[in-house]
Amino acid sequence: MDSLYQLGKYMLMLKSLFVRPERKAMYWVEMLRQMHQIGVDSIIIVFIISFFIGAVSAVQFAYNLSTTITPMYFVGYIVKESMILEFAPTVTCLILAGKVGSNVASELGTMRLTEQIDALEIMGVNTTAYLVGPKILAAITMIPLLVVFAAVTGIWGGMLAGAASGYVSTTEYTQGVLSWFVPLNALIMMIKAVVFSFLIVSISCFQGFYAYGGALDIGKASTRAVVLGCILVLVADYLIAWLML
Repeated sequence: MDSLYQLGKYMLMLKSLFVRPERKAMYWVEMLRQMHQIGVDSIIIVFIISFFIGAVSAVQFAYNLSTTITPMYFVGYIVKESMILEFAPTVTCLILAGKVGSNVASELGTMRLTEQIDALEIMGVNTTAYLVGPKILAAITMIPLLVVFAAVTGIWGGMLAGAASGYVSTTEYTQGVLSWFVPLNALIMMIKAVVFSFLIVSISCFQGFYAYGGALDIGKASTRAVVLGCILVLVADYLIAWLML
């Protein structure tokens, strides 16, 4: 019953977001701040992780293909498809579930603990629309861009690693990357990115917004936000792959 209660509470929170902003400029400024915090501040970690995922994938695939008669340009094709379909959207969003999710939950939880949210409600501000809405909009705007960046970085990292290992030349790798491009795969990547970003930030906002107690409870709310975000990303990943592939 508690799970159903929490689900209903979550749905009511989402419902309260669909209101006309009282002061659009105030919401716009908050959205820009969240876009910088969610997107720009995450570029470095996304770059490092996606680069080495692509590099490791290229080296491992090339090592396995080196003992077969399969042309080595397949390494580029395999790395491209794996980055687009799985590694870029899923791994990137799992990392962001930890970085962004915990940050969002802690921020809202601290505001609840210090009674800042209560003060905004007394002033007549729709707190869910003002505090949660810009975060969700910023996430579904910036995280898909980070996913595209991760896919490009991973493919590029695979090319450098393949050439450095001596298994596959840059020309062969590029031939594989340019071969058999399927637009549906790119569409699936973007759908995953939008769905994952919505789940990560909305769950984190819910956990932080309704956190009560002390500092320990805020830490627990952040942990729940990360755990639930990661689980829902994996479940959604399976459902999207099942429905679209």
